[in-house]
Amino acid sequence: MTGPLALDPARSALVLVDLMDRIVALPLEPRKGTEVLTTAEELANTFREAGAPVVLVRVERPGVADQPPGSGLASGLAGRGDIEIVKRTIGAFQGTELDARLRRLGVTTLAFGGIATNLGVESTARAALDLGYDLVFVEDAMAAFTAAEHEASTRLDFPRLGTVVTADQVRFVAG
Repeated sequence: MTGPLALDPARSALVLVDLMDRIVALPLEPRKGTEVLTTAEELANTFREAGAPVVLVRVERPGVADQPPGSGLASGLAGRGDIEIVKRTIGAFQGTELDARLRRLGVTTLAFGGIATNLGVESTARAALDLGYDLVFVEDAMAAFTAAEHEASTRLDFPRLGTVVTADQVRFVAG
């Protein structure tokens, strides 16, 4: 991990993946889903205060009339002006308007948090890298089903794709 990271609020967005009650409640490592949610909420407020977009991604099962209970975003997560993306695959870019919406806003850097680190977060991040975005991974705003899966992503994969930080290292500067 690095020291403080200076982001330009005019070119950066926060992408939070699958922070839904039914997913936050799962047994997760290396931290509980409620801890991830608390960190993600604080991070979202930091982005909103800086005038940077917050993208909230949630998954829906395709071809199912009724989604399982707890399929909405976690209570209190969404803020005024946030972008909500509904995905039907592991990653948030395939079959959604996410890329188009980010490009219209002039976003070039994405900061990631969510559950699960090695699934929804990593899949979305890999697609973002392929689309030319710069990537930031907020390690303490993520969890996976096992600590080993989380660590493989945050210590092996993510440093090759972008910059790994903790929430307290995220700062904003004028662009």
